[in-house]
Amino acid sequence: MTDFVGGEAVKPFLLLLVLAVVGCASTQSPRVADSSARGRWAGKTVVITGASSGIGRGAAVEFGRQGANVVLAARRTNLLEEVAGEVRARGGTPLVITTDVSKAGDIERLAQAAVRRFGRIDVWINNAGLGVVGPFWDAPVADYSRLIDINLKGVVYGSHAAVRQFRAQGGGTLVNVGSVVSEVPMAYYACYSATKAGVLSLDRALNEELRLNRLTGNIKVATIMPWAVDTPWWKHAANYSGHTPRMLALDDPSKVVNAIVNTAEHPSKEVPVGWKAQGAYISHRIAPDITETISGNIVQREQMEKGASAPVTTGSLYRPIQAGRFVEGGQREEMKREDQQRRLPAPPEGPRSQ
Repeated sequence: MTDFVGGEAVKPFLLLLVLAVVGCASTQSPRVADSSARGRWAGKTVVITGASSGIGRGAAVEFGRQGANVVLAARRTNLLEEVAGEVRARGGTPLVITTDVSKAGDIERLAQAAVRRFGRIDVWINNAGLGVVGPFWDAPVADYSRLIDINLKGVVYGSHAAVRQFRAQGGGTLVNVGSVVSEVPMAYYACYSATKAGVLSLDRALNEELRLNRLTGNIKVATIMPWAVDTPWWKHAANYSGHTPRMLALDDPSKVVNAIVNTAEHPSKEVPVGWKAQGAYISHRIAPDITETISGNIVQREQMEKGASAPVTTGSLYRPIQAGRFVEGGQREEMKREDQQRRLPAPPEGPRSQ
């Protein structure tokens, strides 16, 4: 079995295809956003953390297109103002609140501002998140502590504020953005995997508490679990791998944006997004050891062997950076260029000195 799942014995893409067949037979794909849905969220209030770029920005604009009041939270105020302009242009009503999700006080202030302006919160989306890439032992503990503050504590703070408000007003929907690594841990992303597993565990426990207290009729909690996505996340991650962060077959962010918007309207507890995430999610439950071996081999090849050389960076862990300001991150194009460069023939050797 070890030979079967080895890096070169079977191509990674074919392995993913096998996982996909298993997964798609067992799960439902998210609905595609309805292009005629303008006005569907009119008068409803949606809070989105990590709204300055990537999936958060895409979701904010889509909710705005559907008429929502959109509360935009992130550290980069200038980019939030840009997103607010897009939301307004598409028919939504934005509110910008500069927020560091790692600070409980900022989250409390965010919730209070949303209620003060719009009267209630119908949907709260905990989307903000970063990564630390590389061998676990190479990154400093301080970086892992900071990552936990953002990815896990930030979700705890946001979920706590949201659910308390939902109870006070009689209902609401909490959408937490996890990852396929919530279910399938990934080599060289150890602490990131741990934080995303924590998000999934939090949501599962919270759903049980809501059931036991007969609150599931009015309060919904959903975990979105995407595959790797082409957003600025890759530029914002701390990196100790020695290579540019990359992953096989990145998904388009619109796929995850659609899943978030549709889950907010039709909540489901756990939502693996797309065939790759669905396949990994189901196969890990059937054959965890094999799935983790395949995952590890893919990351070893894509990240540690194929990635171009890159210097150590803390990314935007400690302070925001202006790079990566749109929904898409351009990662697929960069990977294509890297792959083309790697295929070029080596330059001929010069004449040897006698």
